[in-house]
Amino acid sequence: HEKEIIGECCNKFGFRDEDTVILSYPKSGTNWLVETVCLIQTKGNPKWIQSVPIWERSPWVETKTGYPQLINQKGPRLMISHLPIHLFPKSFFSSKAKVIYVIRNPRDVLVSGYFFFANKNIIKNPASLATYFDWFLKGHVIYGSWFEHTSAWLSMRARNNFLLISYEDMI
Repeated sequence: HEKEIIGECCNKFGFRDEDTVILSYPKSGTNWLVETVCLIQTKGNPKWIQSVPIWERSPWVETKTGYPQLINQKGPRLMISHLPIHLFPKSFFSSKAKVIYVIRNPRDVLVSGYFFFANKNIIKNPASLATYFDWFLKGHVIYGSWFEHTSAWLSMRARNNFLLISYEDMI
């Protein structure tokens, strides 16, 4: 993700009260939850999720393709983000937009992240699970520390517009 987009997103993106955002640390069940929410929105009719790609139904706030798509989208918007709370769009905190935060056991996030990133050119390829484990504990992975990310977002859980759900509860 480009720094310019994240900076613009943080300072200029306008949340609407009818928006819903699915937030999570990477590899916590984000796509699974998006598909579930989309099925709820269509009262169980799978045609929409079968015909429209996930990135169009629920764009990423912090990407150069998702950000402009969301700005131009009419009506209630469903969006996704992995941004830590300090980089999240400021307008959210004064809105009634809804957040669904999905959390997952950090051991499972670690293992899923290792196998996902070991096969991608998104980050430096970890030489081993032990190396990735060390990076994960130090927060030297994409989106930083799992511990800081989740604890910061969990500080919002008393708000009426914040729903916490765990990957393990979805199983």
